[in-house]
Amino acid sequence: MASIKNLKKDIHNTLGDLIEACYVWEFTTADADTSKSTAIIQEAIAAFDTLMDKIHEKEVENPKAHYQSIHADLEVAANSLVEKINAL
Repeated sequence: MASIKNLKKDIHNTLGDLIEACYVWEFTTADADTSKSTAIIQEAIAAFDTLMDKIHEKEVENPKAHYQSIHADLEVAANSLVEKINAL
């Protein structure tokens, strides 16, 4: 992990791109039920908040392992959201 700043950028960019994909799907599918995409967007926002809270934890025993686990959590959340977006 290069830095906390880059980890924050990765989280922001990854989840932001997934939210943008939901909006694109909503705009390109005129007669679609947007409740599914809204739920995905809310899940992405919740994942963002959770990951940022983990980054700002002060009392960690092993910072390197802590940030690596956050990066792994980001990958899991992003893969889950991608699968849901593809199912739309």
